[in-house]
Amino acid sequence: MRMRPTLSWTPTEDLPAGTTDLAPVADALRAGGVLVLSGAGISTESGIPDYRGEGGSLSRHTPMTYQDFTAGAQARRRYWARSHLGWRTFGRARPNAGHRAVAAFGRHGLLAGVITQNVDGLHQVAGSEDVVELHGSLDRVVCLSCGAVSPRRELARRLEAANPGFEPAAAAINPDGDAGLTDDQVGDFRVLPCTLCGGILKPDVVFFGETVPPRRVDHCRTLVREAASLLVLGSSLTVMSGLRFVRQAAEAEKPVLIVNRDPTRGDRHALTRILLPLGTALTTLADQLGIPLDDHPVSRPQA
Repeated sequence: MRMRPTLSWTPTEDLPAGTTDLAPVADALRAGGVLVLSGAGISTESGIPDYRGEGGSLSRHTPMTYQDFTAGAQARRRYWARSHLGWRTFGRARPNAGHRAVAAFGRHGLLAGVITQNVDGLHQVAGSEDVVELHGSLDRVVCLSCGAVSPRRELARRLEAANPGFEPAAAAINPDGDAGLTDDQVGDFRVLPCTLCGGILKPDVVFFGETVPPRRVDHCRTLVREAASLLVLGSSLTVMSGLRFVRQAAEAEKPVLIVNRDPTRGDRHALTRILLPLGTALTTLADQLGIPLDDHPVSRPQA
């Protein structure tokens, strides 16, 4: 279960200090079998803010919880109005150097896989394959009644037609694709049902307060078990959905390496925490390993 974001975590003084020495990460990549676990921090250089870093969105925005979403029509109206507006920007975000570096490491056979806590799809757009989307993806919509899954772009077109002239100015775009709107800006935004059964539509993402599907968790645990090391990129590891894999790797005495400028909840389990920005760290690693980055990422459907 993803905990409510208001349950914050405060780092303690006994955590190891960070460093700018990339040598342990380079060594792990050269050895191969590295499992990547990425968080919101890897997408900040693509214009998508993170939750808890400097200027993180939790200081001004509380993500929708599953309980709130299912509790009533007005909460869903607010969510879909804000998410529809945010999708226009969010869906056009492009992979940054960090995403391209991860894809390049995968192409050169250095990775055991990629698990991402993000819902932006940017790893796949950059060319990474077999990415496990731990919290789902905003590219898809699921019906809570019949379970049908459909492309988000189809719903976006329907919502555009049902809400002509809906062009409020958003205060900000958040990591979950939600835009900052007031209730007055939401107005009487029209929410649309499933075209197959008339049921409630929800983005195919794991909301805070919702449980990650057990089969997905089991698959991730298998990846950790089969990996040689775990490389955490841009995650504070505040919620258990990602931290459990760090703990699993540490218990199995596999090296845990973290690239995150702020302290994380997993630092006590890590061989090292790199303080560098992700784009800088990962492109430097690619250069040290003689791996070129692909400047032509896979195209994605327009939002």
